[in-house]
Amino acid sequence: MSMESLLFGTAGVPSSSPKPDSRTGIARIKELGLDCMELAWVRRVSMGEKTAYKVRQKAEECQVALSVHAPYYINLNSAEADKVEASRKRILRAAQAGWLCGARNIVFHAAFYHSDPPELVYERVREHLVELIQELRAEGNDAILRPETTGKQSQFGTLEELLALSREVEGVAPCVDFAHLHARTGANNSYKEFAAILSSIEKALGQAALEDMHIHLSGIEYGPKGEKEHTMLAEADMRYVEVLQALKDFGVKGLLICESPDQETDALIMQKAYRQLQDRQI
Repeated sequence: MSMESLLFGTAGVPSSSPKPDSRTGIARIKELGLDCMELAWVRRVSMGEKTAYKVRQKAEECQVALSVHAPYYINLNSAEADKVEASRKRILRAAQAGWLCGARNIVFHAAFYHSDPPELVYERVREHLVELIQELRAEGNDAILRPETTGKQSQFGTLEELLALSREVEGVAPCVDFAHLHARTGANNSYKEFAAILSSIEKALGQAALEDMHIHLSGIEYGPKGEKEHTMLAEADMRYVEVLQALKDFGVKGLLICESPDQETDALIMQKAYRQLQDRQI
Protein backbone atom coordinates (compact mmCIF):
# COMPACT_ATOMS: atom_id res chain seq x y z
CA MET A 1 0.00 0.00 0.00
CA SER A 2 1.47 3.35 -1.01
CA MET A 3 0.45 6.71 0.42
CA GLU A 4 -0.31 9.84 -1.57
CA SER A 5 2.29 12.13 -0.02
CA LEU A 6 4.72 12.64 2.87
CA LEU A 7 2.77 13.55 6.00
CA PHE A 8 4.20 15.46 8.97
CA GLY A 9 3.15 15.08 12.60
CA THR A 10 4.04 14.60 16.24
CA ALA A 11 5.05 11.79 18.58
CA GLY A 12 2.09 11.90 20.92
CA VAL A 13 -0.44 14.62 21.68
CA PRO A 14 1.02 18.06 20.82
CA SER A 15 2.17 19.97 23.89
CA SER A 16 -0.07 22.91 22.85
CA SER A 17 -3.18 20.70 22.99
CA PRO A 18 -5.75 22.06 25.51
CA LYS A 19 -6.16 18.54 26.94
CA PRO A 20 -3.76 15.56 26.92
CA ASP A 21 -6.20 13.01 25.47
CA SER A 22 -5.88 11.58 21.96
CA ARG A 23 -9.04 13.08 20.47
CA THR A 24 -8.18 16.61 21.60
CA GLY A 25 -4.64 16.01 20.30
CA ILE A 26 -5.95 14.98 16.88
CA ALA A 27 -8.08 18.14 16.70
CA ARG A 28 -5.02 20.22 17.62
CA ILE A 29 -2.96 18.51 14.88
CA LYS A 30 -5.65 19.60 12.40
CA GLU A 31 -5.62 23.18 13.76
CA LEU A 32 -1.85 23.38 13.41
CA GLY A 33 -2.03 22.28 9.78
CA LEU A 34 -0.13 19.05 10.43
CA ASP A 35 -1.16 15.72 8.93
CA CYS A 36 -0.53 12.84 11.35
CA MET A 37 0.03 11.83 14.97
CA GLU A 38 1.71 8.87 16.62
CA LEU A 39 -0.26 7.54 19.59
CA ALA A 40 2.51 7.43 22.19
CA TRP A 41 1.67 4.41 24.33
CA VAL A 42 5.21 4.34 25.64
CA ARG A 43 4.38 3.26 29.21
CA ARG A 44 1.34 1.04 28.70
CA VAL A 45 -1.62 0.48 26.40
CA SER A 46 -4.68 1.39 28.43
CA MET A 47 -7.15 2.39 25.72
CA GLY A 48 -10.41 0.45 25.65
CA GLU A 49 -12.49 -0.51 22.63
CA LYS A 50 -15.08 2.28 22.98
CA THR A 51 -12.44 4.99 23.25
CA ALA A 52 -10.49 3.51 20.35
CA TYR A 53 -13.52 3.77 18.06
CA LYS A 54 -14.04 7.41 19.12
CA VAL A 55 -10.38 8.13 18.39
CA ARG A 56 -10.74 6.52 14.96
CA GLN A 57 -13.86 8.59 14.27
CA LYS A 58 -12.06 11.82 15.24
CA ALA A 59 -9.02 10.99 13.10
CA GLU A 60 -11.24 10.26 10.08
CA GLU A 61 -13.24 13.46 10.66
CA CYS A 62 -10.04 15.56 10.87
CA GLN A 63 -8.26 13.57 8.12
CA VAL A 64 -5.31 12.94 10.46
CA ALA A 65 -3.35 9.71 9.88
CA LEU A 66 -2.50 7.75 13.05
CA SER A 67 0.30 5.41 14.00
CA VAL A 68 1.31 3.84 17.33
CA HIS A 69 4.48 3.69 19.39
CA ALA A 70 4.29 0.61 21.60
CA PRO A 71 5.61 0.67 25.20
CA TYR A 72 9.35 1.24 25.60
CA TYR A 73 9.82 -1.77 27.84
CA ILE A 74 10.04 -4.41 25.13
CA ASN A 75 12.94 -6.86 24.91
CA LEU A 76 12.41 -9.94 22.76
CA ASN A 77 15.92 -11.10 23.70
CA SER A 78 15.55 -11.08 27.47
CA ALA A 79 17.09 -14.06 29.28
CA GLU A 80 13.93 -14.15 31.41
CA ALA A 81 11.02 -15.94 29.72
CA ASP A 82 8.39 -13.90 31.57
CA LYS A 83 9.89 -10.65 30.24
CA VAL A 84 9.85 -11.99 26.68
CA GLU A 85 6.21 -13.02 27.07
CA ALA A 86 5.33 -9.61 28.55
CA SER A 87 7.11 -7.96 25.59
CA ARG A 88 5.09 -10.01 23.10
CA LYS A 89 1.87 -9.04 24.89
CA ARG A 90 2.79 -5.35 24.78
CA ILE A 91 3.37 -5.50 21.01
CA LEU A 92 0.11 -7.43 20.47
CA ARG A 93 -1.90 -5.10 22.69
CA ALA A 94 -0.50 -2.02 20.91
CA ALA A 95 -1.33 -3.56 17.53
CA GLN A 96 -4.84 -4.58 18.61
CA ALA A 97 -5.75 -1.21 20.13
CA GLY A 98 -3.98 0.67 17.33
CA TRP A 99 -5.92 -1.24 14.66
CA LEU A 100 -9.20 -0.27 16.34
CA CYS A 101 -8.05 3.36 16.25
CA GLY A 102 -7.34 3.12 12.53
CA ALA A 103 -3.56 3.09 13.00
CA ARG A 104 -1.72 0.74 10.66
CA ASN A 105 1.92 1.20 11.70
CA ILE A 106 3.00 -0.16 15.10
CA VAL A 107 6.47 1.07 16.09
CA PHE A 108 8.61 -0.52 18.81
CA HIS A 109 12.20 -1.09 19.96
CA ALA A 110 12.63 -4.83 19.51
CA ALA A 111 15.49 -5.99 21.74
CA PHE A 112 18.86 -5.56 23.40
CA TYR A 113 21.87 -7.64 22.40
CA HIS A 114 23.14 -8.15 25.97
CA SER A 115 26.20 -10.40 25.49
CA ASP A 116 24.63 -12.45 22.68
CA PRO A 117 25.95 -12.50 19.10
CA PRO A 118 23.84 -10.19 16.87
CA GLU A 119 23.07 -13.13 14.55
CA LEU A 120 21.47 -15.07 17.42
CA VAL A 121 19.45 -12.06 18.54
CA TYR A 122 18.26 -11.58 14.96
CA GLU A 123 16.97 -15.17 14.80
CA ARG A 124 15.14 -14.83 18.11
CA VAL A 125 13.50 -11.54 17.10
CA ARG A 126 12.54 -12.96 13.70
CA GLU A 127 10.85 -16.01 15.24
CA HIS A 128 8.83 -13.87 17.63
CA LEU A 129 7.71 -11.50 14.87
CA VAL A 130 6.62 -14.39 12.63
CA GLU A 131 4.43 -15.70 15.47
CA LEU A 132 3.05 -12.26 16.36
CA ILE A 133 2.11 -11.53 12.74
CA GLN A 134 0.38 -14.93 12.50
CA GLU A 135 -1.61 -14.17 15.64
CA LEU A 136 -2.67 -10.73 14.38
CA ARG A 137 -3.67 -12.01 10.94
CA ALA A 138 -5.75 -14.77 12.56
CA GLU A 139 -7.69 -11.95 14.28
CA GLY A 140 -8.21 -10.13 10.96
CA ASN A 141 -5.69 -7.48 12.00
CA ASP A 142 -3.54 -6.20 9.11
CA ALA A 143 -1.30 -3.89 11.17
CA ILE A 144 2.32 -3.54 10.09
CA LEU A 145 4.89 -4.22 12.82
CA ARG A 146 7.71 -1.70 12.48
CA PRO A 147 10.81 -2.33 14.59
CA GLU A 148 12.72 0.94 14.82
CA THR A 149 16.32 1.72 13.92
CA THR A 150 17.85 2.29 17.35
CA GLY A 151 20.24 4.94 18.62
CA LYS A 152 22.41 2.92 21.01
CA GLN A 153 24.97 0.29 20.08
CA SER A 154 23.59 -1.97 22.84
CA GLN A 155 20.21 -2.16 21.07
CA PHE A 156 19.14 -4.48 18.28
CA GLY A 157 18.04 -2.38 15.31
CA THR A 158 20.62 -1.53 12.68
CA LEU A 159 19.21 -0.64 9.28
CA GLU A 160 20.67 -3.86 7.86
CA GLU A 161 18.97 -5.99 10.53
CA LEU A 162 15.60 -4.36 9.94
CA LEU A 163 15.80 -4.62 6.16
CA ALA A 164 16.61 -8.34 6.47
CA LEU A 165 13.67 -8.84 8.85
CA SER A 166 11.37 -6.96 6.48
CA ARG A 167 12.47 -9.16 3.56
CA GLU A 168 11.95 -12.37 5.51
CA VAL A 169 8.76 -11.65 7.45
CA GLU A 170 5.66 -10.48 5.63
CA GLY A 171 3.89 -7.84 7.69
CA VAL A 172 7.14 -6.37 9.05
CA ALA A 173 8.66 -3.11 7.77
CA PRO A 174 11.24 -0.73 9.24
CA CYS A 175 10.62 2.47 11.15
CA VAL A 176 13.58 4.56 10.00
CA ASP A 177 14.74 7.00 12.67
CA PHE A 178 17.33 9.21 10.97
CA ALA A 179 18.38 10.80 14.27
CA HIS A 180 19.05 7.34 15.75
CA LEU A 181 21.06 6.28 12.69
CA HIS A 182 23.18 9.41 13.15
CA ALA A 183 23.58 9.00 16.93
CA ARG A 184 24.49 5.32 16.72
CA THR A 185 27.48 5.93 14.45
CA GLY A 186 28.23 9.66 14.58
CA ALA A 187 27.98 9.45 10.77
CA ASN A 188 24.83 9.34 8.59
CA ASN A 189 24.44 13.11 8.56
CA SER A 190 24.87 14.21 4.95
CA TYR A 191 22.77 14.16 1.81
CA LYS A 192 25.01 11.48 0.31
CA GLU A 193 24.54 9.22 3.37
CA PHE A 194 20.78 9.84 3.55
CA ALA A 195 20.50 8.98 -0.14
CA ALA A 196 22.51 5.79 0.50
CA ILE A 197 20.06 4.80 3.27
CA LEU A 198 17.10 5.27 0.94
CA SER A 199 18.90 3.40 -1.85
CA SER A 200 19.45 0.48 0.56
CA ILE A 201 15.74 0.40 1.38
CA GLU A 202 14.79 0.50 -2.28
CA LYS A 203 17.28 -2.26 -3.16
CA ALA A 204 16.12 -4.51 -0.30
CA LEU A 205 12.37 -3.90 -0.35
CA GLY A 206 11.55 -2.18 -3.64
CA GLN A 207 10.11 1.19 -4.60
CA ALA A 208 6.85 0.32 -2.81
CA ALA A 209 8.70 0.51 0.53
CA LEU A 210 9.79 4.10 -0.23
CA GLU A 211 6.16 4.96 -0.95
CA ASP A 212 5.03 3.63 2.42
CA MET A 213 7.66 4.71 4.94
CA HIS A 214 7.38 5.45 8.62
CA ILE A 215 10.05 7.95 9.67
CA HIS A 216 11.20 9.53 12.92
CA LEU A 217 13.24 12.73 12.79
CA SER A 218 14.35 15.22 15.43
CA GLY A 219 17.44 16.78 16.90
CA ILE A 220 19.55 14.40 18.98
CA GLU A 221 22.40 14.50 21.49
CA TYR A 222 24.79 11.57 21.39
CA GLY A 223 28.13 10.27 22.63
CA PRO A 224 30.53 7.36 21.99
CA LYS A 225 27.83 4.79 22.92
CA GLY A 226 25.16 6.49 20.84
CA GLU A 227 21.94 8.29 21.71
CA LYS A 228 21.63 10.36 24.88
CA GLU A 229 18.40 12.29 24.31
CA HIS A 230 16.24 13.93 21.68
CA THR A 231 16.66 17.69 21.35
CA MET A 232 15.23 20.55 19.32
CA LEU A 233 16.50 20.79 15.75
CA ALA A 234 17.98 24.24 16.47
CA GLU A 235 20.17 22.77 19.25
CA ALA A 236 21.44 19.78 17.28
CA ASP A 237 23.80 19.04 14.39
CA MET A 238 21.16 16.97 12.54
CA ARG A 239 21.10 18.11 8.91
CA TYR A 240 17.38 17.71 8.60
CA VAL A 241 17.01 19.80 5.42
CA GLU A 242 19.35 17.35 3.67
CA VAL A 243 17.19 14.47 4.95
CA LEU A 244 14.13 16.19 3.52
CA GLN A 245 15.90 16.81 0.21
CA ALA A 246 16.76 13.11 -0.06
CA LEU A 247 13.18 12.12 0.82
CA LYS A 248 11.87 14.42 -1.93
CA ASP A 249 14.41 13.21 -4.49
CA PHE A 250 13.55 9.54 -3.83
CA GLY A 251 9.80 10.16 -3.99
CA VAL A 252 9.29 9.02 -0.40
CA LYS A 253 5.72 8.94 0.92
CA GLY A 254 4.31 7.98 4.30
CA LEU A 255 4.46 9.44 7.80
CA LEU A 256 7.25 11.59 9.24
CA ILE A 257 6.96 11.86 13.02
CA CYS A 258 8.86 14.51 14.98
CA GLU A 259 10.20 13.42 18.38
CA SER A 260 11.73 16.74 19.47
CA PRO A 261 10.84 17.92 23.01
CA ASP A 262 8.47 20.52 21.49
CA GLN A 263 7.24 18.26 18.72
CA GLU A 264 4.81 20.55 16.90
CA THR A 265 7.29 23.42 16.60
CA ASP A 266 9.89 21.25 14.87
CA ALA A 267 7.27 19.31 12.88
CA LEU A 268 6.01 22.59 11.43
CA ILE A 269 9.57 23.71 10.68
CA MET A 270 10.22 20.48 8.77
CA GLN A 271 6.88 20.62 6.96
CA LYS A 272 7.60 24.19 5.83
CA ALA A 273 11.14 23.32 4.73
CA TYR A 274 9.86 20.31 2.78
CA ARG A 275 7.22 22.38 1.01
CA GLN A 276 9.84 24.96 0.07
CA LEU A 277 11.98 22.20 -1.44
CA GLN A 278 8.95 21.01 -3.41
CA ASP A 279 8.18 24.55 -4.64
CA ARG A 280 11.70 24.89 -6.03
CA GLN A 281 11.01 21.92 -8.27
CA ILE A 282 8.03 23.62 -9.93
